[in-house]
Amino acid sequence: MTNLSASEWESFLSQKANSHLLQTRAWGDFKAKFGWTPQRVVSGEAGAQVLFRKLPLGLVMAYIPHGPVGCDWAKLWPEVDVLCKKQKAFFLRVEPDLWQPVQPGTLDRLLPGFIPGLQTIQPPRTILIDLAGEESQILGRMKQKTRYTIHLAEKKEIVVRASNNLATFHRLMLETSQRDSFSVHSLDYYQQVFDHFYPLGACELLQAEYAGQALAALLVFKWGRRAWYLHGASSEAERSRMPAYLLQWETMRWARLKGCTEYDLWGVPDEDEETLEAEFSNRTEGLWGVYRFKRGFGGQLKRTVGVWDRVYDPALYFIYQKWITFRKSRED
Repeated sequence: MTNLSASEWESFLSQKANSHLLQTRAWGDFKAKFGWTPQRVVSGEAGAQVLFRKLPLGLVMAYIPHGPVGCDWAKLWPEVDVLCKKQKAFFLRVEPDLWQPVQPGTLDRLLPGFIPGLQTIQPPRTILIDLAGEESQILGRMKQKTRYTIHLAEKKEIVVRASNNLATFHRLMLETSQRDSFSVHSLDYYQQVFDHFYPLGACELLQAEYAGQALAALLVFKWGRRAWYLHGASSEAERSRMPAYLLQWETMRWARLKGCTEYDLWGVPDEDEETLEAEFSNRTEGLWGVYRFKRGFGGQLKRTVGVWDRVYDPALYFIYQKWITFRKSRED
């Protein structure tokens, strides 16, 4: 087993052009500020950044977000097992960076000894925007109403600019969370992720304004040729000016300038396209409201292969699943 230092992991990833943002050193270092401990392991051409987290009663879980990286995962898993057992993890959760559909037998080959997990950590279903071609072609792939609304925001004097004011962004996040009933992170969380990625040229805080007033803002990230929209918010003020639409368009333009060919809108309801299209107009709970917004940008609905667990202690894992199910039922 090769257990890499942070700098060695960076060197390994530099040879893997298509690695996911959540497998970067910066993401591991950022998550270390919030209760996770990153470890990086490589075997041959495959590697993984494994995040460990302490749970109640002294339990430890292991997690690989959107990894492993590279090929020939089968040779990596015995080394990951050694690492997990050394850290006393009772199970390992993996959310591979793989889109459905996959060829029959692929998951058995890549994830031997894993079972389907019950709870995802990252949203499994998303919309991917193709950034290839001219700007007119990207706009042309959008729904007519969305394209019209982007131009309307420009006519109504919305201006989008880069900002480093995370306090304003957090205020907008709190306002949005109260309106749409979802939880938000602390200001420190957003500041930390910005501080870890912005110096690398891999993050930008973009803000839509009217007459100097911040109306909408988002954090966009990029790694390699991919960009991701992870966090965004908007105010109730001046909503008729449609600032969020122009904000997304300018984010796509930012990503293109950074060399990205794909923009991940990061999270829609985990339903098939037929269900989404049939129900989006009359549902607002959870991610349904954002689907109504995101669908207009002309992307492709995609779903990952989901969450997979490797169990080291079946009894503890069984109790953990019961506890998670109970807690979720209380929240619902």
